[in-house]
Amino acid sequence: MARIVAVDVVDLRFPTSRHLDGSDAMNPDPDYSAAYVVLHTDDGPDGHGFAFTIGRGNDVQAAGIRALTPYLMGRDVDDLDGLYHELVGDSQLRWLGPEKGVMHMAIGAVVNAAWDLAARRAGRPLWKLLADLAPERIVDLVDWRYLSDALTRGEALAILRRAQPGRAEREALLRADGYPAYTTSPGWLGYGDEKVRRLAKQAVADGFTQIKLKVGADLDDDVRRMRIAREAVGPDVRMAIDANQRWDVDEAVRWVERLREFDPYWVEEPTSPDDVLGHAAIRRACAPVRVATGEHVANRVVFKQLLQAGAIDVLQLDAARVGGVNENIAILLLAAKFGVPVCPHAGGVGLCELVQHLAMFDFVAVSGDLAGRVIEYVDHLHEHFVDPVVVRGGRYRAPTAPGFSAQLHPQILRRFRYPDGPEWRLER
Repeated sequence: MARIVAVDVVDLRFPTSRHLDGSDAMNPDPDYSAAYVVLHTDDGPDGHGFAFTIGRGNDVQAAGIRALTPYLMGRDVDDLDGLYHELVGDSQLRWLGPEKGVMHMAIGAVVNAAWDLAARRAGRPLWKLLADLAPERIVDLVDWRYLSDALTRGEALAILRRAQPGRAEREALLRADGYPAYTTSPGWLGYGDEKVRRLAKQAVADGFTQIKLKVGADLDDDVRRMRIAREAVGPDVRMAIDANQRWDVDEAVRWVERLREFDPYWVEEPTSPDDVLGHAAIRRACAPVRVATGEHVANRVVFKQLLQAGAIDVLQLDAARVGGVNENIAILLLAAKFGVPVCPHAGGVGLCELVQHLAMFDFVAVSGDLAGRVIEYVDHLHEHFVDPVVVRGGRYRAPTAPGFSAQLHPQILRRFRYPDGPEWRLER
């Protein structure tokens, strides 16, 4: 019987602020970071997971993960099924949330590491491990508290059973053609005009049919950058905009109206992620420009409310914001119930690696649909992962290696460890 015998947590930070990679209206100088956790077992393999942050505070996030070590030490690796339910149901941990903030993200990191471990032990990539589960098994993974007014266990079973016919064909299509992607790489707010133009043209040459630009700091600058990007990609490539929560509701409506001439496909995070009614108001006022949000939505309950209120056209789940794989399964089922396409957020270290598994599981076993669905892609930091994403012709290629694609190379942990890794000693 294999057990977890050690838990390592590393405060890992990458100095992306040096070149303004990742810059946006709310986060002008991010250092993409990961509070990285490894679950060591006594007979191998190990499980890897992380919570994503953008620099300051990553030490706090790492401390939150370390606080969960007593739940993990000595645990039978074949008895991890109840880990998510145990952690989100712990009365004292819930007092720190409930189900939001540092501790909920810590739970997500640990739960994702447990799923990485399970997939490695099964010898399958996570998307395939999940897609092969029986519908009854999948619904048992979900915490159904607070959801029954929008989605019942029985309705979820019906969704999964409807998706069973055609699973093999969809899996074969996924392996052959991949999953559609869009790129944010041309659109960081700190990039100069020539760099925006060059990267937008390169995105089209690389096969992407959608790009995204960060907006929200200065309207005149946004108009200029949008014009440059639209001229670079032409009229047929979709161009989304992302305000990263910068605006009030009325301001969002005015700003989108000014940018409407450039045919924005969606406006992302136009206001606070907690403002369900604000998103609904923006959606009504800005149609047919779609409203998208999700990367900062704290839990399945807020997603439920966004869907119930008709507040979003596009749901952008995040692999490392909520309580891990289990909660994201609930979110995928909610989206399927309401018929809203899921386009995962992936702008951050390792997020592309993780969300590809969730989107592919959704296609094969939940929604069975690719219409209106794309996974975000940014071309940063993938070289640091043992099993990095592969994007060709504007499409994610289905991972084949066992696990959740979360493992970083050991030398990367040493090099970018904060504050004593070589990369950060050079900074000082």
